[in-house]
Amino acid sequence: MSARFFTFFVVICLAVEIRCENRVAIAHLVSQNVTGSITFTETANGIRVSGTITGLDAGKYGFHVHELGDTITCDAAGAHFDPDDNTHGGRDHAVRHVGDLGNVQFVGSENPVANIDFVDNIISLRGRNSIIGRSLVLHEQEDDLGLGGNEGSLNTGNAGPRVACGVIGIRSPSDPWNSSVSVFPSLSLIIFAVAFIIGK
Repeated sequence: MSARFFTFFVVICLAVEIRCENRVAIAHLVSQNVTGSITFTETANGIRVSGTITGLDAGKYGFHVHELGDTITCDAAGAHFDPDDNTHGGRDHAVRHVGDLGNVQFVGSENPVANIDFVDNIISLRGRNSIIGRSLVLHEQEDDLGLGGNEGSLNTGNAGPRVACGVIGIRSPSDPWNSSVSVFPSLSLIIFAVAFIIGK
C-alpha cells in the first residue's frame, strides 16, 4: 500500500469515525397520568425526535420545547423557546418558534399511545438553537399551528394547559458531548486529503 493511499485511507476513516459521534439528548415526561421518554438524536438531516408517550385519550396534543429547564411545575418552564422573536407556527412552517414541534397523536381505543418519530432541522443540540437544559412540554389540547386567527394562536397555538413536562438533558454515553470535534466530517479535512493525493 502506497504512503499516499494509506494517508488518504486514514483521513477517511477518521472522518467516518467523527461522523458516528452524534450527540443524543433525552427528556422524560412525567405527570400524574402521563409517562414517556423522548430522544433527540443528531443526524445529517437535523434532529431526529423519537419515543413514545402514554396516558392521554386518543387525539392530537400540542408538543413544544419551552425556554426554561425549571419543571417544579410545568408552568415554570416559561414560554415556547423562541430566540428569534417569531410568531407561533407548525413544525414545517417558514415562520415558527424554534420550539414549535406541532402535535403528537395518541391512537388506540384502549390505553392510547403516541409513537413519535420525525426529523426537525430547526432545533439543535449545539449553538444558538440548542434545546439542552430546556423543557419538553405536552399540552392538554391540539395545537392549531398558528392558524387559529387570534392572538392566542400566534403565541401558543391555543394548545391549552400543560399536562406533562421534562427537562431535556444529555443521554449516556457522554463521550460525544465531551469532544470539541464537529459532529460531521470536516470539509476542509476531506479537501486536504484529495489535494494530497492529486498533488502526489
